[in-house]
Amino acid sequence: MSVQSILEKLNKLISIHEKLLELSKEKTNIVKEGNAEKLQAKLIQERKMVLQLAQVEESRQKEVDEWFSVRGLSNEEATVTNLINNIENDEEKRLLAEKAVYLTEVVVNLKQQEQLNMALIQQSMQFVQLSIDLLSPSLKNINYSKDKEGESQINRSVFDSKA
Repeated sequence: MSVQSILEKLNKLISIHEKLLELSKEKTNIVKEGNAEKLQAKLIQERKMVLQLAQVEESRQKEVDEWFSVRGLSNEEATVTNLINNIENDEEKRLLAEKAVYLTEVVVNLKQQEQLNMALIQQSMQFVQLSIDLLSPSLKNINYSKDKEGESQINRSVFDSKA
């Protein structure tokens, strides 16, 4: 098992994560627009990419495990850092380190973007809940009031039916 195949898998992981980051940015704009149908379509797209990501990651992990096994090293320590430390070729070591750092940066950016999306969605949900609360009358004040003013409100609707 060569380091080149592991580098190829890292490149695929980087590519998928970059696509997920772009998709996440698109989701941010869709949430700002408030278009639920477009958001649903993006979520389906995202789900497919995440499945693809899981397959590539599993393949990469198998290759790393195999690389460690061929060299008689423990698979329990099969991390990128240990892989870099055990590679003899300086060029491969440099490339692998660069790809690992870049992948980490893309993953961090994706996480930040998704946190922004989550915050926007929570704000949207709070706004909807506030709107519902403002439109619905308080049952405590309407149904259980003892004074005459409360009795006159029992028959009132939130919306004026004559309008």
